[in-house]
Formats: sequence, structure tokens, C-alpha cells
Amino acid sequence: MNEDFKISSVQNSAEKVVGILKSLANTDRLIILCFLSKQELNVAEIEQLTKINQPTLSQQLMMLRKSDVVSTRRDGKQIFYSIKDKSVLQILQTLHDLYCNN
Repeated sequence: MNEDFKISSVQNSAEKVVGILKSLANTDRLIILCFLSKQELNVAEIEQLTKINQPTLSQQLMMLRKSDVVSTRRDGKQIFYSIKDKSVLQILQTLHDLYCNN
């Protein structure tokens, strides 16, 4: 029974990791997350910084919300996004260190 618990725990962890990796496995989402790793941004700011057109941006932000990687905060008519899962920040930092520091 203890081994069943270990397997279940490993499966749960693996499923969470797969979800996070899927959310990172898209160029637009990765770019969005890179900007969000620096600060909370509203949709207009994300669009301006990333140059991702509005329909695509909305779709990718929805995917990030569904995967529970980002959280939202409403202020009037504006919706602000931030990275919810601190482990995602660590992953982004590792990717940056490996691939962006020439």
C-alpha cells in the first residue's frame, strides 16, 4: 500500500509538471511569461511589449489561466496578469540562464 501511495504521488507530480511544460511549449506563451516574470502587466501592456495581436494574445492568456500558471486581477476595466506559480519563475530563470545569456 505504501508503494501505491508513492506511485500515486509521483503520478500527481508528473501530471503537474507536464501541465507546466505544456504551457511553456508555445513561443507566444513563453514570450508572455518572460515579460510577466518581470512584473504584473495588463492586457494592453502585454500586447504592446510582445507584439502579439489581440485575438492570439487572448487565446494564449486563456490557456495560461486554464493551466493555472497565471493569475488575474481586475482594476476597473483592466485585467492584470501575473505569474501564479513560483516554480514557473524558477523554470523561466533557468531557461534564461541556459539560452539567453550568450
